[in-house]
Amino acid sequence: MAISLSVVLLLAIILVVLLRGGSIKAGPAIVAVLFGFFLASTGMADDIQRFLDSIADMINSISF
Repeated sequence: MAISLSVVLLLAIILVVLLRGGSIKAGPAIVAVLFGFFLASTGMADDIQRFLDSIADMINSISF
């Protein structure tokens, strides 16, 4: 839960920076948000979550 909340927060910050910087306009940003929202309610949501969890575990296992 903490990882997914952090990812959502990070992506929201990136989206705001892109909107403010003019790299992305409001229309495409809304489409991207809606796409993510509807994608989360499909059967692919579990696969995507497992993929992101495996990436987070891999990053977490790297020790310096």
